[in-house]
Amino acid sequence: MVISLATLNKLLSSVSAITQDALPQANAVAERLGLTVVPVSHAEAQIHVSTDFIALQIPDLGKPITLDFASGKYDHRRKFGGGRGQPLAKAIGLKKGQTPNVIDATAGFARDAFVLASLGCQVTMLEQSAVMSLLIEQAITHGLRNDEIADITQRLSIHHCNAVDYLKQLSTLPDVIYLDPMYPSREKSALVKKEMQLLHQLIGPDLNSDDLLSVARKKALKRVVVKRPKGADYVGQQKPSVSIESKNTRFDIYPTF
Repeated sequence: MVISLATLNKLLSSVSAITQDALPQANAVAERLGLTVVPVSHAEAQIHVSTDFIALQIPDLGKPITLDFASGKYDHRRKFGGGRGQPLAKAIGLKKGQTPNVIDATAGFARDAFVLASLGCQVTMLEQSAVMSLLIEQAITHGLRNDEIADITQRLSIHHCNAVDYLKQLSTLPDVIYLDPMYPSREKSALVKKEMQLLHQLIGPDLNSDDLLSVARKKALKRVVVKRPKGADYVGQQKPSVSIESKNTRFDIYPTF
């Protein structure tokens, strides 16, 4: 389901402008999300707005999180990820003379989507969290202004929606639909990295991946690819036709109906 504003307001209490110059942007974000603008506080969940970036702060998860396609993990994977030889690219079907267009139905932090766009794919991202959609939007906006990655970023788009509903009404079908369902929750003694903790808090448990896979297989022209932890069960107990494995991850490939 799409995260409602009522649910969002339980997780995020407010929006804060980091500087006075950022107040107009903060007011616009607050209006969009149905939140209020208050002074910066590090003791509560907030969206921090500057004139350059929007960041998400959740107490106990370290420094505020923002998305920047030109730096960090995005930049590293673009430069050193292995190109079309990496498992993700092989699973999607990227090869000489073939560059499929892709719907990433579970965008999250948009890392895999950015990798695919860097390899030439046109990628439409779907995201049920209003906040994650907002962070991806601003990352795209900034990426389009960066000469080094503008050509990559222009191949990305984002929709805040219920992915099952979106796919059901599709008339122009993609070559590939890519799914990366929420990994299983872990006990506090073995928490996943902070970004995944954040997604768990914003999105909650994975309740519709079975339905999503079934709908995706009816809508993709060539294949559906599901990213899973290496030892995880198949989604919905649907056995793939083949899987491609990396060190900790498995890409299950499904034929379409």
